[in-house]
Amino acid sequence: MAPTPDARPNDILLGKAVTTPDSGLVYLHTKLGNRHGLVAGATGTGKTVTLMTLAEGFSRQGVPVFLADVKGDVAGLAMPGAANDKLQSRLTEIGIADWAPGASPVVFWDLFGKLGHPVRTTVSEMGPTLLARILELNDTQSGVLDIVFKLADDRGLLLLDLEDLRALLGLVADERKDISTSYGLVSTQSVGAIQRSLLRLEQEGGDHFFGEPALQLADLMRTSTDGRGVVNVLAADSLILKPRLYSSFLLWLLSELFEQLPEVGDIDKPKLVFVFDEAHLLFDDAPPALQQRVEQVVRIIRSKGVGVYFCSQFPDDIPDNILGQLGNRVQHALRAFTPRDQKAVKTAAETFVPNPALNVAEAISQLGTGEALVSTLQDKGVPMPVERTLIAPPRCRMGAITEAERAQVRATSPIGPKYDTAINRESAAEMLLQRAQAATEQAQAPPAKTREQDDQEEGGFGQAVKDAVFGTKRRQGMVEAMAKQTARTVGNQVGRQILRGLLGGIFGGKR
Repeated sequence: MAPTPDARPNDILLGKAVTTPDSGLVYLHTKLGNRHGLVAGATGTGKTVTLMTLAEGFSRQGVPVFLADVKGDVAGLAMPGAANDKLQSRLTEIGIADWAPGASPVVFWDLFGKLGHPVRTTVSEMGPTLLARILELNDTQSGVLDIVFKLADDRGLLLLDLEDLRALLGLVADERKDISTSYGLVSTQSVGAIQRSLLRLEQEGGDHFFGEPALQLADLMRTSTDGRGVVNVLAADSLILKPRLYSSFLLWLLSELFEQLPEVGDIDKPKLVFVFDEAHLLFDDAPPALQQRVEQVVRIIRSKGVGVYFCSQFPDDIPDNILGQLGNRVQHALRAFTPRDQKAVKTAAETFVPNPALNVAEAISQLGTGEALVSTLQDKGVPMPVERTLIAPPRCRMGAITEAERAQVRATSPIGPKYDTAINRESAAEMLLQRAQAATEQAQAPPAKTREQDDQEEGGFGQAVKDAVFGTKRRQGMVEAMAKQTARTVGNQVGRQILRGLLGGIFGGKR
């Protein structure tokens, strides 16, 4: 086999264009990988293999990748592939001579801690906006949740897990009248509805997601000892059955990247590539305000070195304002069986830069498995005319891995000891319980001596000093004055430290 023509080792080979007989190879420029992208197509047309080719390519360029494994076959990135006649035929057709089986450095994650390292965050870091979406609250209930978070911030109460949030909801119910006066109307019906939603989330296993140690972004942006980017694979075959939790988690992670990473401008390669599979779940029933925030995150996060790649069946699953920001496009086959499909084909055809040698609308319905219409950004960010492309196969295994293989990869992970064991430190639930116990003990204690009795027993100069230090009924003492000043100072410091970002999470990841 002849050497790969037009080889560009600093870019990612997607495949060979077959629009015309003299078409060349199609590459994705690594430098423009942070300009975002879209991989679309019907089920069974090759989207997953394309995602694996992209992830493997970015990894070889030293770019870490995060992607969800919805069907269980993306995990094959952790194992080398095997040559066969069908694979060899595709390699010959494209002209790839240097293909060799190889595994990527992979770290497995799982919100439930079964198929990978547990992924956790705290309730405070999640914020009220995304948590309200996970709990499927209405506007009134979401407003009450906003008040709960504000109260926790003002009183310095840590919300780490669902137990903390449940304890604070109990406090809000007990002090409902005072809180309604200071923060806004809180009804017992709304508090009860939130508590019921928390119970449902806990029964579905969502409580595993909230707690400590919380995920640190630096652990998603690692490289291996040989300089390849680590591919972070989130086990999502069970998570996808809870679409609100799935989409809200990925959106939270994206917003954390947005809030925490510094501006870097245009760099030689992305700092991280983030793949959002089943992207339509993010926008289903999402209120306009949330869509606007997602649009803002996607638009600005490019300058922080993060490339976001959406994967879905239809291009119109993505709102137009976001779709217009996706410069790298891979469109697999769509079958125009229904009016919905016909509309999707038309939308897909209109989003590509025209190629005089290609009828895009017809080609979309004629593509075979492993074929796609591809348009990537070229020099100066100009999109190339769309090309019909044979997608290059990845070097890893194109299929699922065994439980033993997964366990082996997980056992050799350098971050396992950091996340596999949960931590439960003192937070809102424990603090409120201690206060309740202290109040009970105080109520049961014998009555203290009155100040008049103390005056009669001590009297004289000593009493005068005591009055000056501790105060009397009519005059504030030095201790009380200093305590109030300290409280005000601490309160101001807490107020300055707790800042919430675009999606309601704690800005800067403060814990």
